[in-house]
Amino acid sequence: MRNLLRKAAELAGGRCSLAISFEGQVAIVEGPAPATAFGEGEPGVISVPIRFDEVHSGRLFMLVDEPGDREECTKLLNFITYSIQELVDMECARRSIAEEALAKYRELALFHRSVPNINTSLRMRDVVNALIDECRLENYPGELGMIFLLEPARKIFRLAVQFGFPFGTYLQPMVDSALFQEVAGSGRGEIVNDLEKEARWDNELPGLGSMILIPINSPNRCEGVLILASRNTGVFEAAHRRSLSTLASVAGISVSNAFNFEGIQKLMNAILQALAEAIDSRDPYTAGHSERVAYLAVAFGHALNESGGYRGRVFSDDELREIYYAGILHDVGKIGIKEDVLTKRTRLPERRMDVVRARFQLLGQFDDFDWGRAFERLCDVNKAMVPDANALEFVRELGAKVMRRNGTSLRYLYDDELENLLLSYGNLTRDERREIQRHPAESERILQHIPMQDGYSNLLASSANTTSAWTARAIPTGSRARRS
Repeated sequence: MRNLLRKAAELAGGRCSLAISFEGQVAIVEGPAPATAFGEGEPGVISVPIRFDEVHSGRLFMLVDEPGDREECTKLLNFITYSIQELVDMECARRSIAEEALAKYRELALFHRSVPNINTSLRMRDVVNALIDECRLENYPGELGMIFLLEPARKIFRLAVQFGFPFGTYLQPMVDSALFQEVAGSGRGEIVNDLEKEARWDNELPGLGSMILIPINSPNRCEGVLILASRNTGVFEAAHRRSLSTLASVAGISVSNAFNFEGIQKLMNAILQALAEAIDSRDPYTAGHSERVAYLAVAFGHALNESGGYRGRVFSDDELREIYYAGILHDVGKIGIKEDVLTKRTRLPERRMDVVRARFQLLGQFDDFDWGRAFERLCDVNKAMVPDANALEFVRELGAKVMRRNGTSLRYLYDDELENLLLSYGNLTRDERREIQRHPAESERILQHIPMQDGYSNLLASSANTTSAWTARAIPTGSRARRS
């Protein structure tokens, strides 16, 4: 503008002086006249307005030395005014484009930085903490902050995280304000820089002066509301809303994914729990066994973590969850085990002992045989975990006895009965033990058809190893099935 004024003064041939004022103060003077000579209504002074931007304005002054030159100088003044206004408008446009480009750059930079920070986890706690950390990292005005999330099942908003408020401050009344409800319902952010003058605010949280509310939207619904607040008034600007909206848009997808993931986790837990209960129900003696194994395994993992980990390596939350699922599923192969083997309580089942009893009664009628006493001792052996040597010898003697009448032979005990009754430990025969030991492989066969999530790639091996380890420790030769 100074150059334009200098050129104009040269064109006038020294017959006039020029000046520009800004908000009532003369800022630039070109010519011999002093700045004090360019006042409104001063002799020989003509002026026209200049608009610098939407807020600031000024005037272009011309002081004419000779009254006869006024008409010609006025034409020159109009031309200079037009040139200066064009220059100002071009500069405003350039600055506006530069500011918009800078704002877009900052928005993209914020977007690219926040995406990996907010999307690093599917846990809701991690997502909202990352979002609130981004807000604090950007150093937005407002010393207070909070995030409310929607509980889909109950259709109400609950506080998820906050900062700046004294410990124990009850913030739930925020949800009841008409301002909050309108933002959540409309899905549009709002800035209120003077809450005392806001009709939708009934001082639900006393002491607040200004607030910015940004909905956390997903493609399906408003997942929550991000709020920054200050005890002072007039601290938030439109640029803050644009920037926070960018953060909220990133967080909206992450929050939605976290909700879906938690829902899948709950469903998966319920299904696995039902499956474990169905497995355990086949053998009431081991009811709750799978759940106890799962809890003990996770507790052992936590204990290792507290001691510095295993060989310096600690278990992550996902790995501990995988260990829990492995414990729940480790006995799923019992589904393929025969019922009479899995639930075997005695060496011979009750129905077979009834047959032996009837046989002994018949033998007692034709032979010198105290069948009642013999059957009683046989029942003791049948229920014993470790029969004594005398009892086993008694069984062998019974197995060797045969009653012969009229060319017919009737054995006191048959080979399959002897095989069970003469076990030195437990109640499983060799074949039955093999049947029980088959259930780890059966577990693997069943689980390999289930598409596991990427985070549970070791679940199949963990379940099989858990089952094998427990089976190896719990089923020595001939031991009870329930010990598995």
